[in-house]
Amino acid sequence: MTIDFSLSPELEAIRLRVREFIDEVVRPTEAEIDEEDRDSLIAGIVKMRGEAIQRGLWLPHMPEEWGGMGLSHVELAMVQAEAAKARFGPFALNCQAPDEGNMHTLLHWGTDAQKEKYLKLLCGGRGRSCFAMTEPEVAGSDPTLIRTHAYQDGDEWVINGHKWFISGANRAQFAILICRTEENPDLPQAANTAFIVDLPSEGWNEVREIETMHGGHGHSEILIEDLRVHDDQMLGGRGQGHLLGQYRLGPARLAHCMRWIAQAETALDLMVARSLDRYSHGSLLAEKQGIQWMIADSAIELYQCKLMVLHAAYKIDRKEDFKSEVSMTKHFVANSLCRIIDRAIQVHGALGYSKDSPLADMYMNARWARFADGADEIHMMRTAERTIAAFRDHGTTKAATGGLPI
Repeated sequence: MTIDFSLSPELEAIRLRVREFIDEVVRPTEAEIDEEDRDSLIAGIVKMRGEAIQRGLWLPHMPEEWGGMGLSHVELAMVQAEAAKARFGPFALNCQAPDEGNMHTLLHWGTDAQKEKYLKLLCGGRGRSCFAMTEPEVAGSDPTLIRTHAYQDGDEWVINGHKWFISGANRAQFAILICRTEENPDLPQAANTAFIVDLPSEGWNEVREIETMHGGHGHSEILIEDLRVHDDQMLGGRGQGHLLGQYRLGPARLAHCMRWIAQAETALDLMVARSLDRYSHGSLLAEKQGIQWMIADSAIELYQCKLMVLHAAYKIDRKEDFKSEVSMTKHFVANSLCRIIDRAIQVHGALGYSKDSPLADMYMNARWARFADGADEIHMMRTAERTIAAFRDHGTTKAATGGLPI
């Protein structure tokens, strides 16, 4: 068996091209954008995307026949980890959430007509989308409890329900909507069905953009009242909504982790730079044991994050069962991200807490990672269940810890 963590010369060249693109195009353009001015924001994104296409860095996650770079998940990890060091990096390459996950979903589940209309729209960068599953009345981590329901009326479905925290809904051209269509399924996971909803549509009502601790960032509350969709808008089979959602969320969780690694590494870089620059009580912060421990803990955690992401991506690429690895990785990387940024803030002192440093915004942005795409507690519960089951079945927990050859 060969274990090789090096990149081929071709992939190393891509990684460096992404890094140069972020430094030469994205960061300078971000500095020019006035986010209060929508025209300025759109002009900036169009500029960055045009340059990404010219440099051959468009759609790193999609096959070449759809205009993408055709990278594997392992290869995508090194692109995302470079791109997400700038806020608009993933947007510039058109590999941002939730569109990235929706592209994968449409590619796998969509009919030819659905791909032609919706996947082509996203791949061309001409529109946005959202994934509408979470509801305020029931636990977001348990989609078997979804109350939004649909009944068939001829060749149409009539949908009523309530969704919230739907990222990107306020500017989306379509939604992938998960709702309940089966009242007494053999399995609770067979109750839901996915539909594609053109936006705007009569019956799809945006109540508000939800204010978070980091302000309003496009997370919407949606009230659905007698929304009608044609039968050919069903995505996947009837009762396949849960399966579709899980198919989408596995790689999407890992893509988040790839981007979070970029943020964690940026925080560690800032932490070390501050420790080498700040003098206090007779020495640099970098020479003080308490600070050294924070740096060491962060470096060790970041190393673990990278290894976990690479192994989970490797399993996806080999079409092996990756649920356990992605679940453990998502939990660990999300928590490491929060801890590393927190340590960086501590080393910076009041500067880290202020908006004069990027760390304050990074910390507020990071906090959602511990409940988005499955809360900490759900991933911990599933990991424990799989570990106990492995021991019961095999007399050892080895299969629950990555199945690695050590």
